[in-house]
Amino acid sequence: MEQLLGKVAVVTGAGSGIGRALVHQFAAEQMRVVAADIEATALAATVAGLAGTSTFIADVSRFDDVDALAEHAYETFGSTDVLCNNAGVFAGGLMWERPPADFEWTLGVNLWGILNAIRAFVPRMIAAGTPAHIVNTTSMAGMCTNAFSGPYTVSKFAAQAATECLAHDLRAIGAPINVSAVVPAAVDTRIATSSRNRPESLAAARTDDAAFVEQALTDLTTKLGAPPDEVAGIIVDAIRAEQFLIPTKPSYGDQLRVRFDGLLARELPPMPDFD
Repeated sequence: MEQLLGKVAVVTGAGSGIGRALVHQFAAEQMRVVAADIEATALAATVAGLAGTSTFIADVSRFDDVDALAEHAYETFGSTDVLCNNAGVFAGGLMWERPPADFEWTLGVNLWGILNAIRAFVPRMIAAGTPAHIVNTTSMAGMCTNAFSGPYTVSKFAAQAATECLAHDLRAIGAPINVSAVVPAAVDTRIATSSRNRPESLAAARTDDAAFVEQALTDLTTKLGAPPDEVAGIIVDAIRAEQFLIPTKPSYGDQLRVRFDGLLARELPPMPDFD
């Protein structure tokens, strides 16, 4: 999809980080944009001063919310040409110390947010019969594993698998819809503090192991994280190039090589140097 002018983009997780940067990038391309997030104040800040934008409050873990988002996008702008399933949350710590709520929350947003969008948007996009592009934000943590990140990594591996399966399914039926998986390395976002959006029904006590990994993630993203605007530019270039895998740093090749060399040797893959 080389021509973005006048097209319609829907972005979830648009209140901050990569999502906010994507909204700004798409607006700069003179696209019409629906920005969705669970945080109303942050969402309003994202679109302040931007023409051709609409906002929608949605919890992507709930299908009814995502279906209503799709209905809003089609009622407001008549189509969805680019869908960015970007909303994501983090919970980590030692696997045996994690309560079920950690997995329910991370899987709900990181995996079911994508699955709900597939159900809500893809039938409408197929019915339109026009070229479109779906971009799912997974993670390098959805392709390589490390300690202290079980809930997040499990959800992101599943999100990566869902993205690949979606791409295969759309290709199998000849739909003019391309799919991309964004696999960010460290990005300077608020992912380490995503518990601010955690619902009370899935609250969990803050433990030492969880606090340790959250601080480590904060240090990584603030010290080594790429600017979200830079990442958004990479994503837009990849949409134009119809590129499936969208890494944000060249180091992704070494990280994948370390993992698969370990697997081919029938060993536990070493933890890669995430950057």
